Amino acid sequence: MKIVTYKRVSTSKQGRSGLGLGAQEAAIQDFARSRGARVISDYTEVESGKSNERPQLAAALHHAKVTGATLVIAKLDRLSRSASFTLTLRDSGVRFVCCDMPEANDLTIGVLAVVAQAEAQAISRRTKDALQVARKRIAETGQRGHRRVKRLGNPNGAEALRRAKKGNRAATAQVSANADQRARDLAAVVQDIRAAGASTLAAIANELNSREMITPRGGRWYPSSVANLLKRIDA
Repeated sequence: MKIVTYKRVSTSKQGRSGLGLGAQEAAIQDFARSRGARVISDYTEVESGKSNERPQLAAALHHAKVTGATLVIAKLDRLSRSASFTLTLRDSGVRFVCCDMPEANDLTIGVLAVVAQAEAQAISRRTKDALQVARKRIAETGQRGHRRVKRLGNPNGAEALRRAKKGNRAATAQVSANADQRARDLAAVVQDIRAAGASTLAAIANELNSREMITPRGGRWYPSSVANLLKRIDA
């Protein structure tokens, strides 16, 4: 089993200190040992939980997609508190596992995403209500001051799901669409391989295989499949 790992901390201070990363790394390594998994790449993000701009997560998803690996995250709350963002990840076509809930399936992940967002919104409302009460109490007693309030929330995670098409025509169209998407995903990789000196179809195939990139159907690369890939990239 090949895995791509993703860890996230919420502030640049945590990123510099490693606070929280050690526990996430330990959880991922324990999971890898229990499954006999091999880590092929690791990504770490320093980002706010409310932000859906995750360049490292996007890179991790892309790496898992083109290599056929499983994306592994230590905890569901390392993703986002937006249910729509979580469900988009679930439908990305990348296999996805959370170490704290490895038994979760596509249905339960979707439900958890919605519940987690509702919980985050409820916490936010309770925090705002508490602040209003505190301000009112201060105003009534004539006291002055301010209070520092931590942002609260419950970020949530996602599980990947590949949706099948029914019927021969739909299936053929889906195969072609998958091949086109894989060509787009691998365009930069092929450019890098060519720049390194690989000029023949066999050489490019060997390098794609050595980098553990997979074909749209999950297999190995051969000169003929590379030729088809290059046609789609050029098109």
